[in-house]
Amino acid sequence: MECNLKANRNNCTCTYEPCARKGRCCECVAYHRQHGEIPGCFFPPEAERTYDRSIDRLITSMRKK
Repeated sequence: MECNLKANRNNCTCTYEPCARKGRCCECVAYHRQHGEIPGCFFPPEAERTYDRSIDRLITSMRKK
């Protein structure tokens, strides 16, 4: 499967602007997994903007939904 970078960038919800992985979902997932984190696109917008990519933050934000 080839990466559709243009479509991925258009749909990327990450607000961290200097991110070199924006639109490169495979790289993003691998990066965050290596750091014990969850990619920003899994979070609701208000939680994503905190840049806290922890598993605990994801669970807490999803419980509030």
